[in-house]
Amino acid sequence: MLFALILAASLSFTEQHAASAYSYARDLADNHSPRDAGTVPGKIAANWILDTASSAGLDVRRDPFVAETPRGRRSMMNLTAEFKIRNDAEWIVIVSHYDTKSGTGCPGANDGASTSGLLIALGEMLQVWKGDAPPSSNIMFIWTDGEECMQAYGPNDGFWGSRHAAQIMRRKGLKVKAVIVLDMLGDENLGITIPQNSDEALAKLAVEAGEKCGVKVRRLDGKVKDDHMAFAEAGYPAIDLIDFDYPHWHTPEDTMKHVSERSLEQSGRLVAAMLDELMK
Repeated sequence: MLFALILAASLSFTEQHAASAYSYARDLADNHSPRDAGTVPGKIAANWILDTASSAGLDVRRDPFVAETPRGRRSMMNLTAEFKIRNDAEWIVIVSHYDTKSGTGCPGANDGASTSGLLIALGEMLQVWKGDAPPSSNIMFIWTDGEECMQAYGPNDGFWGSRHAAQIMRRKGLKVKAVIVLDMLGDENLGITIPQNSDEALAKLAVEAGEKCGVKVRRLDGKVKDDHMAFAEAGYPAIDLIDFDYPHWHTPEDTMKHVSERSLEQSGRLVAAMLDELMK
């Protein structure tokens, strides 16, 4: 999509955007679960994201790939949407996985659906970006497949979609200013954290952006295994925004009754505030 609109004094992620994010997440969780990587339901879920985001005005493209897994070769599908101002501009990349944990019966309402819906709503927000100065960066959304491991996280288990996306970015020679990974940010008891293995400059920016928009962000002492690692290993500055204090993680209880529209609004406001700072 040509990012021809103009940068506002500040981005605004509104209650209406949060309501949209919640509605998208609910549809994905309630009607497309499980959506384990490399399965037919997973492909159907990917098609749903493509159709839904396209209907919301985003130019979404399929990015199929084959992954070697502990259960053999599996066909997986990333999805990408671009808001592009010019070829030589730096990129800001925002990521959410959409797949569910295999063998758990987990609907992935918070873990996957919440932030996948949030990405679509953020795309709606960007389409009404108006103001006085042209934006300084391209923006890319990536919905990754295969974030969840099948046995235990390792070089050939889990994070297939993020590794594939990072390789594509390197192959294209993209100049990347920031990769922002969103995970489990719809928790009704929201506590946004930044793992220690996030880029330091982006971690500082996220905390400061949170202070400006009234969203509390806390830095963790420990590391978290998540999609941001693949981008960091490829040499890109990457941050993980995650609420890992979620008792329903990878259980059948990860349903929409534990996802909050208010939490999605706070998460969306934080991302919008970070984009404001990154665009300066």
